[in-house]
Amino acid sequence: MAIAEVQAGICGFTSRIETTADGRRVRLHIESDCQRIQKLAEILTEVDGFSAIGPRARPNPVMDAAAEARLHMACVVPTAIIKAVEVAAGLALPRDVHIRIAKD
Repeated sequence: MAIAEVQAGICGFTSRIETTADGRRVRLHIESDCQRIQKLAEILTEVDGFSAIGPRARPNPVMDAAAEARLHMACVVPTAIIKAVEVAAGLALPRDVHIRIAKD
């Protein structure tokens, strides 16, 4: 199991992504204050761990579902989902990711 907690930024929404793997199949449970992420949670309940981390040149189920849910292009939740899927599937070690945005 891998869990990702996301404070998405200026929108103020928080999301929690829980992933559990059964071989290559990774089940997702996503909770969020954001209605669009809630829609994403309805669409994206399970993925193949390898297809979720593949190169963008081929279809990516997480990014395709994010587009279907009409997420903002800069939303970091889909990336957090992919990172959690990697960890749950045993394809990466858990490590926090940070993005700091500043304006001069």
